[in-house]
Amino acid sequence: MQDQENQAVPPNPEAAAAAASAPPSTPEGGLPSLEQQLADTEAKLAEMHDAFMRAKADGENIRRRAQEDVSKAHKFAVESFAEALVPVKDSLEMALKVEAPTLESLKEGVEMTLKQLSAAFERNRLIAIEPAQGEKLDPNKHQAVAVVPADQEANTVVAVLQKGYMIADRLLRPAIVTAAQAK
Repeated sequence: MQDQENQAVPPNPEAAAAAASAPPSTPEGGLPSLEQQLADTEAKLAEMHDAFMRAKADGENIRRRAQEDVSKAHKFAVESFAEALVPVKDSLEMALKVEAPTLESLKEGVEMTLKQLSAAFERNRLIAIEPAQGEKLDPNKHQAVAVVPADQEANTVVAVLQKGYMIADRLLRPAIVTAAQAK
């Protein structure tokens, strides 16, 4: 008998209060039956599963598109530069077609072609590195191939043997220079 009394009293007083205030779950009381609750829960589960699968597919599509964009960027990275160089090539080909070129016409044609090439470099952010004499030697932009005696401060540029080039902030080729020797 005592066991039955212990079972009738819930161990948690809050649970007892909640159970006392809750109406009985019967179809006549207006609450849904267990079968109805199960059906509702299964419908919500199906809805959540569908939303999850859609989100997963969207994530995969975004990843695939990003990979395609990167692939196209690598493939067509030089397209702009190539478009700028085509007129330079056309000018050189036209110069070779001239029947009887004079020295002046050749010089004029080369100057115009060099202007086209310089404009193409500028549009594509290809910047020449041509240090001035006496400029401090910068190992990030200059390559000293010889050290020569000079009447200037040590480790400064004496002469530029070949221009260097940068694309935006990245070194393409260092300027080849001679540097002043320490006294």
